[in-house]
Amino acid sequence: MTTAEVIDLVALGDDFTRDPYPVYAKLRESGPVHRVRIPEGAEAWLVVGYDAGRAALTDPRLSKQWKNASPSFPISSPAAGPHMLNSDPPDHGRLRRMVVREFTTRRIEQLGPRVQEITNELLDAMLALSEGRADLVDALSFPLPISVICELLGVPTLDRAAFRDWTNTVLSDPDPAARMTAVRQTAAYLTDLLERKRSEPGQDLMSDLIRTTDEDGDRLSTDELLGTAWLLLVAGHETTVNLISNGVLALLTHPDQLAALRADMTLMSNAVEEMLRYDGPVETPTFRFTTEPVEIGGTVIPGDGQLVLVALADANHDAGRFPDPDRFDIRRAAGGHVAFGHGIHYCLGAPLARLEARIAIGALLTRFPDLALDAHPAALTWRQGLLIRGPQRLPVRWGASR
Repeated sequence: MTTAEVIDLVALGDDFTRDPYPVYAKLRESGPVHRVRIPEGAEAWLVVGYDAGRAALTDPRLSKQWKNASPSFPISSPAAGPHMLNSDPPDHGRLRRMVVREFTTRRIEQLGPRVQEITNELLDAMLALSEGRADLVDALSFPLPISVICELLGVPTLDRAAFRDWTNTVLSDPDPAARMTAVRQTAAYLTDLLERKRSEPGQDLMSDLIRTTDEDGDRLSTDELLGTAWLLLVAGHETTVNLISNGVLALLTHPDQLAALRADMTLMSNAVEEMLRYDGPVETPTFRFTTEPVEIGGTVIPGDGQLVLVALADANHDAGRFPDPDRFDIRRAAGGHVAFGHGIHYCLGAPLARLEARIAIGALLTRFPDLALDAHPAALTWRQGLLIRGPQRLPVRWGASR
């Protein structure tokens, strides 16, 4: 085993949070595995590079189950119950099949008109602002995906603001006590929601999952329903919030690419893929733990429940896979990026996230022909932690405010 220096990512400060890519690239030059200290207060083995990252994402020796974490691991699971992302085969396959049965491609495609309708309403509200300024996160990036996923799951409108606060805390707050409080609040809310759905089912995904549970021979337990609800609500909006924000920011800071897209909106689908590659919403995926020693690039990671993180952000900036990777190019052949993961844990909601991003960004550019960033990029504050990547606020301006 190679003795590894522990690199304190927290000590790198706001510069790393704002732009981690140069740090990852420098690490990659010296090998694919590095011992790091993460904001959540633990040490981890960080895997960088495209090939090493993809291999790690499919390595069965890296478990997603928290019970396989080292007994000394200082972080508690953020999930409210078992779900696809914290399970291994065969449980993972069973849970995924149960959700896929209801979360169908047809169901997602049918959401298109409603996504467009919600987008139009949000943009109407932006255009009504007399000052011609807004925070795009509050005005569009957050309310669109949270509205869509809440309607899909049947979550009442009035509960969404509280849910945003909880999920922000669970995913980004460096304080362990604050994270656990938010987990308990989320779990209590979802437990109550599931009970309401049992007694008063509707035409929504959560009601369908409960009906499947009650009627099918292979049923989801109450804990599995709770975990699945947590996963769908959190992952169902957080990734899309930051895909939209990061994508718009990339366009506004690359005026040549923005002009090219405005001139040919048929490039939108490919542009979204480049947004995902260039500055995707997930910096590293959820935790993996070693169940036996794993050798990567000459470094042996012990098999006693060590935390392993795969730098998706760096894999998508590996020059060995994407030439000139730090250049944002909406015409690039960006296929093969790992922004949504790779292997059996590939994001189930990727088609919905892509649909929402295409509609939201397309409508935004059409209705705001002079949209501009209303802050220096270096002044933006970014989400803390290594899981979700995106600005906390994205000030934009248009019209007379320019």
